[in-house]
Amino acid sequence: MKPYMKFVLAAAFCCLMISIESCSSSNLVDVWNDPTYHESPLQKVFVIAIRRDPVQRRIWEDAFAAELSEHGVNAMSSYHLFADALPDTNQIIQTIREKGFDGILMVRHISAETKTHYVPGYTSSEPIQRYNVFRKEYDSYFLDVQHPGYVDSSVVHRRAIDVWVVRNDERMIWSATSNSPDRSTVKAVQEDIAGLVIPELLQNNIIKSGK
Repeated sequence: MKPYMKFVLAAAFCCLMISIESCSSSNLVDVWNDPTYHESPLQKVFVIAIRRDPVQRRIWEDAFAAELSEHGVNAMSSYHLFADALPDTNQIIQTIREKGFDGILMVRHISAETKTHYVPGYTSSEPIQRYNVFRKEYDSYFLDVQHPGYVDSSVVHRRAIDVWVVRNDERMIWSATSNSPDRSTVKAVQEDIAGLVIPELLQNNIIKSGK
């Protein structure tokens, strides 16, 4: 194999490994929906994120509320009405009756787990230049460089997302658990999960897109 081809292949492999490392995304597991739910889609949803951190609570609620609103659902984040603290059960019931919500979307953190995996090493051919004193110019060479493997770890967060209907009797009609990698920004995870949940709600006719 020609030296420059070895260099190109090694560079491509390196980029692939970086891509794999950076493309880990959230996913849903343990998805459940109520097969007896045949009512009309939810039109007005109250979004509640069970978080003590007020900033993360707002980010989580706004991510889901924005996704729901994009599909024509009238969604409100709970912090707009309860800015200082999470509402208790009685406050939620009173708010639903006064504001006319017909559904609740609730998200809460379950656990965090550290996972490790081995990233294999690889060899790359890297160009170097040496000055040729006889020809008075630089000659190019390719040097094989060994990149050792290493063990990488990441934190995966598990969260429960539940949807309730509150028209006549309160009951859960959809639920799922999300697995999300630990990322540099919290908002990236919220938007990723919101983008996974909304298609499921559309598919099960829990909401109906108004686009």
